[in-house]
Formats: sequence, C-alpha cells, structure tokens
Amino acid sequence: MAKSNLKQKEPLKKVTTNVSEVSGNRLKSFIERVERLEEEKSAIAEDIRDVYAEAKGTGFDPRVMRKIVSLRKTNLEKRREQQELLELYMSAIGMAE
Repeated sequence: MAKSNLKQKEPLKKVTTNVSEVSGNRLKSFIERVERLEEEKSAIAEDIRDVYAEAKGTGFDPRVMRKIVSLRKTNLEKRREQQELLELYMSAIGMAE
C-alpha cells in the first residue's frame, strides 16, 4: 500500500475554564486600563498635531521640527555617526559641496 501524504489530525483538546485560573475582574481591570491609556495616547497625538499646526502657522517647517525632535532623542555619539555617514554617502554620489 502507498503511504498517505495526509497528516493525521490530532484530537482537539478541550478548553477547560477554571474560575480560579482566570480572574475576570482582574482581567477586566487590565483591559480597562489599556483602553484608558489608548484614549490618552490619542488625545496626546492630537495635541502634538495641534502644536505642529500652530508652529506651521507662524512660519516654521513641521518636517524639520519633527527631524529635530527625532535627533534630540538620539544620543550625541549616534548623531555624529549618522551625520558622518550621511556626508560620506553624499560625497560618494557627488552631492558634496
């Protein structure tokens, strides 16, 4: 007889619920905390957009501001390394001054 290429299915394991294993109130508390934080995160993101819009209205470039915010998050040594690589790559393709 030829061997079948079909895999035999393993019997499904029953999911048992044990109230002592899962505390519904504790789980609900975690979920509600995450939901509140997600709401706060959305509100903060909207506030940040408003600040960039206000800055743009006074003549600043939000793209450049975002870049500066990003650079300020990076430590000095890493920024220097990135700047040196940028200058090296630009020089290699003929974009150097």
